[in-house]
Amino acid sequence: MTGRARSTRRTAAAGLILGLGLAFACHRAHEGGEVGTFPRAPIVLISIDTLRSDHLPAYGYGKVATPAIDALAKDGILYERAYSQIPLTLPSHLSILTGLLPGEHGVRDNVGYRFHAERFPFLPRLLHQGGYRTGAAVSAYVLRAETGIADGFDFYEGKIELRMSESIGRSQRPGAETLALARPWVEKVASEPFFFFLHLYEPHTPYEPAEPFASRYANPYDGEIATADRVVGDLVADLKRLDIYDRAIVVLLSDHGEGLMDHGEQEHGILLYREAIQVPLILKLPGGRLAGTRAASPAALIDVAPTLLSLVGLKPPPSQRGASLVALAGPRQPSGSPSSSPSTGPRDIYAETFYPRLHMGWNELSSLVRDRLHLIQGPDPELYDLASDPAERRNLRADERRAFASLRDAVKPYQTPLQAPAQVDEETAKKLASLGYLGTAAAPSSGPLPDPKVHVHTVRDFAEALQMVSRQDYAHAVPAFEGLVKENPRMVDAWENLGEALQRVGRYQEAYAALQKAMATSGGVGHVALAMASVLLDMGRLDEAQTNAELGLETGPASAHSLLAQIALARHDTARAEREATAALASRGSRLGPLITLAQVRREQGRLDDALALTRQGERELGGMKENHKFAGLFFIQGDLLARLGKNADAEASFRREIADFPGDAKAYSRLAVLYASEDRPQEAVATLKSMVDANPQSPIAYAEAVRALRVMGDPRSAAALLRDAMRRFPGDGSLRALASG
Repeated sequence: MTGRARSTRRTAAAGLILGLGLAFACHRAHEGGEVGTFPRAPIVLISIDTLRSDHLPAYGYGKVATPAIDALAKDGILYERAYSQIPLTLPSHLSILTGLLPGEHGVRDNVGYRFHAERFPFLPRLLHQGGYRTGAAVSAYVLRAETGIADGFDFYEGKIELRMSESIGRSQRPGAETLALARPWVEKVASEPFFFFLHLYEPHTPYEPAEPFASRYANPYDGEIATADRVVGDLVADLKRLDIYDRAIVVLLSDHGEGLMDHGEQEHGILLYREAIQVPLILKLPGGRLAGTRAASPAALIDVAPTLLSLVGLKPPPSQRGASLVALAGPRQPSGSPSSSPSTGPRDIYAETFYPRLHMGWNELSSLVRDRLHLIQGPDPELYDLASDPAERRNLRADERRAFASLRDAVKPYQTPLQAPAQVDEETAKKLASLGYLGTAAAPSSGPLPDPKVHVHTVRDFAEALQMVSRQDYAHAVPAFEGLVKENPRMVDAWENLGEALQRVGRYQEAYAALQKAMATSGGVGHVALAMASVLLDMGRLDEAQTNAELGLETGPASAHSLLAQIALARHDTARAEREATAALASRGSRLGPLITLAQVRREQGRLDDALALTRQGERELGGMKENHKFAGLFFIQGDLLARLGKNADAEASFRREIADFPGDAKAYSRLAVLYASEDRPQEAVATLKSMVDANPQSPIAYAEAVRALRVMGDPRSAAALLRDAMRRFPGDGSLRALASG
């Protein structure tokens, strides 16, 4: 009987026959000295984000204890030199799951791009077609379902709220919580062939390890590694309890490393030195096959998908670039002995980053590892010997000219030209063309772009400015971002954050100008278009706001539909607003924003109790988050509804909660002051307005809200005096001029 016939019979059989078939496959592998295949074996892929291989004991590091990872390494094959293809979370995981380079699957960044699983050899889809149940649970917003990565999974747990006023990479949840949410699904499919992808975000920034590891380790990065290791141990314990572990294929890896200031970069994404691209990689086979092997041959993350398909007897598509990880392991070596590798000749392993181009206006970088040599191609190319100089301190470009020329020529075929995130379909292209933004992101400015390694210090300045935004210190954040764009005029992130900070203080015209720069430089990327739509909505330019909001529908449908609902409300079109708010809530993105938007719609429809129930639901979801999470507008809307329902004491508490969470929210102060006035509490009303202005001295919107509140409270004289003072402070502000003429 042929191997294909045996495989067909095993696939058709159930229970006992499946177990016997698997045992036979393992036995055959041992007898013949080859691994063979493991049809229908469970597959578990564990990704520990941002984990450097040289910070694990299994790779020789002695300053942290990782018993779970150590045990997994003893049970499997450890790849001593494994490399990521891009040091960014979303595109790297897509390379892992497709076996393709970023330029081939098309996602070159964490934001702006949407992955189309049906167009590529996507591992969960291929396994599903081969009879597997497929599930995933992720710990970071950048891997949310609406990026397209969830397509092909039967189960995808990725409901992570975006942290307002913080970088996207900080929107995350603890790995233990992610595993807990996935555990019921794993238990449900334990007796079936399944593929489970677990993503842990420790040790990504901010480095805030859980106890007891926070107290145990002086280095918080190592403390987060220990935190992640405990989650790995919990998962392995689950697999053993469910009688899965021994018969499973388990892969543990990281999507990329972390700079830790080795070359001036604290985090990752900008540079391509070894610390950013060399990652841990462990492959455990069923029945302990090849346990304790150490493989020295260079491996790549694009090897994972074709290897897993082959191991379960499915043929990898020819488009997948990866090599067999089993073949790279070579003959079995006992743990601790010198490692060996097959003599297949040197292999080229490619990596890239367009983050410097897309976010900073600097030149992109590409990289090629060939055996012990590492080329970093950019404005000032570098060549390092990883064996003699693993810290990459001595550039050999001038000394090893022949090797440098060979690698420089070899890297060129891998370098796929950048397609701007917004260049995705004809309809989007037409909208961008009408706004004058199409195609500007992919094309460099005249002359060479800056070298990332020369300007990497700017990232620290940018991080400090973001911290000011996180503290809602917009008075200092605005000049900080202004300094950044002066030094880096093509820095999209700085222009975008400058625009949003200016919007927060009510300087809408300046915010619009900054976001115009961000749109032009990025080519109209979706998340910048949504920021622009928000400002245009505040300015009352509703048609333009709608066009920009529609640009964000593909990559940020929840936010885009929420904005479109608010635009419809501004037009008093409650039917359209309800449709858009419902669509926002039905999308696979964030829930809190859509809940607030739908509550606003219900308020305009006069359905106050329904609206209040939605805010209560949002409050419960907010309270269910383990971290001290805040969400702008939730308690303001709730307070407004309570006041309309005559529940003044509860309304006061909600307004005060909004003010405590967001001191820059002028509307909450203003509405609270009016509430006090309605209760004949004039002193508290005036004090509230004064505290609003004191908390936001650089915000014309705070003065405008105070003027409106004083007018509503029946004090036109005080309103006029405050308006005159405000116009002296902000002579060019349109909202104040409108109040003066009104």
